[in-house]
Amino acid sequence: MKPHTPSPLVDAQALRQALGRPGLVLLDASFELSDTSAGERAWAEGHVPGTLYVHLDRDLSAPKQAPGAGFTGRHPLPRRAAFAATVGRWGIAPGRCVVAMDRQGGPYAARLWWMLHWLGHRRAWVLDGGVQAWVAAGGPLTSEPAPAVKPLPPYPLRHGRSMPVVTARDVARDLGRTCLLDARSGERFRGEVEPLDKVAGHIPGALDRPFQDNLDPASGRFKPREQLAREYRALLAGAAADGSVAHYCGSGVTACHNLLAMAAAGLPGGRLYAGSWSEWSADSLRPVALGGG
Repeated sequence: MKPHTPSPLVDAQALRQALGRPGLVLLDASFELSDTSAGERAWAEGHVPGTLYVHLDRDLSAPKQAPGAGFTGRHPLPRRAAFAATVGRWGIAPGRCVVAMDRQGGPYAARLWWMLHWLGHRRAWVLDGGVQAWVAAGGPLTSEPAPAVKPLPPYPLRHGRSMPVVTARDVARDLGRTCLLDARSGERFRGEVEPLDKVAGHIPGALDRPFQDNLDPASGRFKPREQLAREYRALLAGAAADGSVAHYCGSGVTACHNLLAMAAAGLPGGRLYAGSWSEWSADSLRPVALGGG
């Protein structure tokens, strides 16, 4: 695994060769929205050796707040200082290589990857194809407990983060003037179903790119770099080249998958609207669109 590879993805065979090297931190972010303990149970049953488990609610989100009290969606971003302390407890310091993975096609690993870069840690990758690709490549799984980690001080905060965010106010102010990309399924985008939030539909003017479209259905891995680039350029036109896209989804998780895919395509990814549809739709004064996609 080359530490300065321009791709944010790492191949399972390359990870096998790197396993056990000093300074390598492996994080498994497997999760299920319908059963919030399922990911941790799956990790306990069998995981890549040396992997620590990362929980979406506990580690990658701040506590939810009620509407009207600073509501920021179902999976609000934690404060950077709080996440810096979490990263330090994982034994991550500047210069260490981190590989994130999951069992769901990459959305939770992508959220973790995005947050590490948001914090300023640039040596972070996602295992392409996740745990399934590791097994397919002949990699072993273990049910041994998590390795002992020497906690470090909070990760040093720096200015000039590489992962910008936008707020609901930003989105509302620029409505109609910015390119919005929704990572949810077509059915949810069009408002035909809404299993998680009270209001169905999408932000007016948004385009739909279900995150699963980033993957090759046969292998579960990301599509080739050139194919991703063609697809995003065709969908986003000039915004794919200048990074002026604002990404959202249901709660700011699967949107990171599209950001990861654009990075894998060599395109500037744009900004994350972390509150996403769960925040936007909680305010009845905000406009909602149906259909399209």
